[in-house]
Amino acid sequence: MIHSYVFEQGRLVGSNIDLDALRLVRGDPGLHVWVDLDCPTDAEVKQVLEGVFSFHPLAIEDCIMVSQLPKIEDYEDYLFMVIHAVSFKRKDQFQTTELDLFLGKEFIVTYHTEPLKGLATVRDKLVQSSANIARGPDRLTHAILDILVDNYKPVLDELADELQEIEDALFATISYENMDKMVLHTRKEINYLRSVIRPQHEVLSRMARGEFKIIRSHLLPYYRDITDHLLRFDSLASNYADQLLLTMDIYLNKAQNETNQIIKALTLMTALTIPVTVIGGWYGMNFKFMPELEGTWSYLIVVLFTLASTAVIAVWLKRKGWF
Repeated sequence: MIHSYVFEQGRLVGSNIDLDALRLVRGDPGLHVWVDLDCPTDAEVKQVLEGVFSFHPLAIEDCIMVSQLPKIEDYEDYLFMVIHAVSFKRKDQFQTTELDLFLGKEFIVTYHTEPLKGLATVRDKLVQSSANIARGPDRLTHAILDILVDNYKPVLDELADELQEIEDALFATISYENMDKMVLHTRKEINYLRSVIRPQHEVLSRMARGEFKIIRSHLLPYYRDITDHLLRFDSLASNYADQLLLTMDIYLNKAQNETNQIIKALTLMTALTIPVTVIGGWYGMNFKFMPELEGTWSYLIVVLFTLASTAVIAVWLKRKGWF
């Protein structure tokens, strides 16, 4: 599907025009356009990227091919950039969608193979009131990038909720295997999110430093604001990673303490049964001549000695603070 919007001094004057009209608009220096290729067919891609805008073949190839890392290239008359938007909802792991963007002095062309809620929001704003965000392709590009970056905040909120669940599980009855699974899953999500944020910060920093003449100087503070958001999000993700490691350390210490308590209880039981074991083993040797076995009070004496020895060990352990 092809969405197209035509602006004159920031005011929306046309939308979803056909390709022939779009070619005529391209020749009018007083107008600028935004063409959004939303899950387009191969024919639509060729008609727009090659037929209408005549982009460089390498830029078109980079646009169509899937790229795992963001990038930005200067083709003199326009910029080509690859960025990644994060999905709002996730199943096993956060999902990202690649957005390819061509930025010229009088046009913006975006290409994505999956629907992007952020772009839909920008399109709705253009229809309602375009004057504030469509006064130039560079300003409109800022609006698109800004909303895509802001969409990282819900993801970070979900990660914070996951960390809270893990911390709550510390005081619940949960096996080591389940805790380990929760921690590794959340750690994988945090690392994945940081691997997306950091390269994009580098790309957008180049735009914010005024490296490209297509972006007007008075808009550079707005682009710096986007990079500040990304830097803050990366800092939050880093803090979450540290918090996760600390939580895992606490859990391991808790598990170690529980194990020590079990070992301590077993040691106490072993210590208390030493007299019974020794005396029982001594008189269980079945020697034929053991004089003390012939005495009338031998059984009572052995029982009392066993109890007394056990009591002495119990008192000693009590004074050591094992009870």
